[in-house]
Amino acid sequence: MRDWIAVIIAVLGVLLVLAGATLILLRALPARPAPAAGPSPSALSSDGSDTSDLSPAVPVGARISSAWKEPTAADRLIFWGVILLVLAAIAAGAITFNLGAAGGATPATR
Repeated sequence: MRDWIAVIIAVLGVLLVLAGATLILLRALPARPAPAAGPSPSALSSDGSDTSDLSPAVPVGARISSAWKEPTAADRLIFWGVILLVLAAIAAGAITFNLGAAGGATPATR
């Protein structure tokens, strides 16, 4: 019975990780090609140069902290998938915990 539980949890964990990866890939793909027209009037600066490709530089630390504070749905799916995979490994016996304590006096030295 323990093996069945481990297999079911492992399959669910793999499915969650794959679903999260799929969401990341789908978000990375463009929905449709951008129109080939010139820059929009709002993207032109006061001197007429195109500023549509300029974006403010975001520090790496800020991006990591924002990803940690506000995870996307794909991040959450991957997180829970990894948790289920760890639980499956514990249920299958691949990861074991051995807690023990010894009591008694130490032998006297001469």
